[in-house]
Amino acid sequence: MAVTSQQLKEEASMKVSRYPLSLVATLAVSSLALTACGGSDSDDAQEKAPQKSTAVNIKATDPAKLKQGGTMNWAIDTFATQWNITEIDGLQAGPTEVMKALMPSLWHSDARGVQSPNKAFLLDADSATVKGKQVVTWHLNPKAKWSDGTPITWKDLAANATALSGQDEAYKVTSTLGFDRIAEVKKGKDDYEAVMTFDKPYADWKAMYNASNNQPLYPAKYVSDAKSFNTAYVNKIPVTGNAFKLGGIDKSAKTVTVVADPKWWGDKPRLDKIVFHAMDSASMPGAFANGEVDYFDVGGDASAYKQATQVSAGEIREAGGPNYRQLTFNGQSAKLKDPKVRQALFMATDRETIAKSDLKGLGWKPATMNNHLLVANQKGYQDNSGKLGTYDPKAAGKLLDEAGWKLSGKVRKKGGQELSLRFVIPSSTPASTNEGSMLTQMYQQVGVKLQVQTVPVNDFFDKYITPGDFDISPYTLIGTPFPASGPANIYTAKGGNNNAKVGNKKLDDLLHAASGNAADPADSLKQVNQADAEAWQLAGVLPLYQRPDIAAIKKDLANMGALGMTDVVYEHIGFTK
Repeated sequence: MAVTSQQLKEEASMKVSRYPLSLVATLAVSSLALTACGGSDSDDAQEKAPQKSTAVNIKATDPAKLKQGGTMNWAIDTFATQWNITEIDGLQAGPTEVMKALMPSLWHSDARGVQSPNKAFLLDADSATVKGKQVVTWHLNPKAKWSDGTPITWKDLAANATALSGQDEAYKVTSTLGFDRIAEVKKGKDDYEAVMTFDKPYADWKAMYNASNNQPLYPAKYVSDAKSFNTAYVNKIPVTGNAFKLGGIDKSAKTVTVVADPKWWGDKPRLDKIVFHAMDSASMPGAFANGEVDYFDVGGDASAYKQATQVSAGEIREAGGPNYRQLTFNGQSAKLKDPKVRQALFMATDRETIAKSDLKGLGWKPATMNNHLLVANQKGYQDNSGKLGTYDPKAAGKLLDEAGWKLSGKVRKKGGQELSLRFVIPSSTPASTNEGSMLTQMYQQVGVKLQVQTVPVNDFFDKYITPGDFDISPYTLIGTPFPASGPANIYTAKGGNNNAKVGNKKLDDLLHAASGNAADPADSLKQVNQADAEAWQLAGVLPLYQRPDIAAIKKDLANMGALGMTDVVYEHIGFTK
């Protein structure tokens, strides 16, 4: 996983996409810190707010019972020049929402992240072991076509697999995970059967060609060579393949209009069109109140939440989002190299109090996160935190004593040095400021001095987190429905986004085993949880709380809202009668 300054800018402007930059298939690092979390008029606002489903809240309705026709106006926070979201410049929040409405996804994700074939494109797929190799056979729907009339065939799967394999660096791809394990993709019994053979097994093969993983399918014509892959969708969307097709792009108004495709072979779309409006996040509540937009992602903005609740035609829908807030402890920092010190700070962190404070005013009941790799409403989630997940200042102090950091007045010292740590946060992120204030007091109780250092938002990752110029820092990790393979970049010893710089062979082996356990999904989940238990002991990343997915939406819009782990079925969105 990579982290980008672009994402940080998006969250700093009070927005968090539920589809962040995902350079690996499971756990995507968002470089964004959570946004404003205060703003409730009442300390007990959360207690009075009705709690929604923790899994999904979309006003699920039989599409046949909805009105036929109408336009949905959807607020997004970024406009694009690159509309290929599998190209590294294209995977931004706004373009991702647009292209998922236009391009094929072979899978649907349910509320727990379980995948099933999207029958409009994929009749079925199965994984088997043949001569010691994992072989996945894909059976495509022969009715599926691109908007130019070209059938969707095995050639499209093969071309996308080659482009995303990482074998040719001229392709500027967002992720190679999974695709880098493929030996070949060949034609099966006909053009609608693709046979994919892996060099190395891949447990999360259902993440492939999957919009939930930010990897929809693109036409072979436009991805078969690096130049086309990188440029064919720049400032234009030449070909689509979904229930909606492109109606038009207005660069001046920063809108993209998609219209129901009359040639669509699946369930008839209930809406006539969807208009995506790119705008500053701060403008969305006003646009919603004025009826200019029908839906926007509230994110962690308590002020926007409050404004949206006052719109009589609208409502708030909430569900457990796929992302969570965490603290990263730099294991290469001189004072944090000893795992006992990091473990002590884990126990000195009152996560429940932080969760309540950060989520104040959002109508969501806070709960601590006790797993690094799975969120609470995801299949397989279990609490592996043990003593390190329990707030216990006394035990923390004892562990610091054992590590040689003895109290000297109000601050612990060792070898004449104070146990003083830098808490590096990005500017314009109120939640980070809030956390810094609370942690300063919490750590003071155990004799640790915390110095909060606010740095420019654009420098946060490039100049501080990635180079390791920090002791502790908060930001958000965002997951997809695939728990086996993605964490490698964050938690393996040599992972490219292991900003904590801690790891060991046991954790590496467990993560590699889980990602390669294609034959036994249940055993793979067991290995995921074993890996999580080891990650707790290494004490590099401290999960704080699951961040809710909060949507402001018109009351009469159905099959849309707070999605949690599910994906949007665009043809089923519609207005109630």
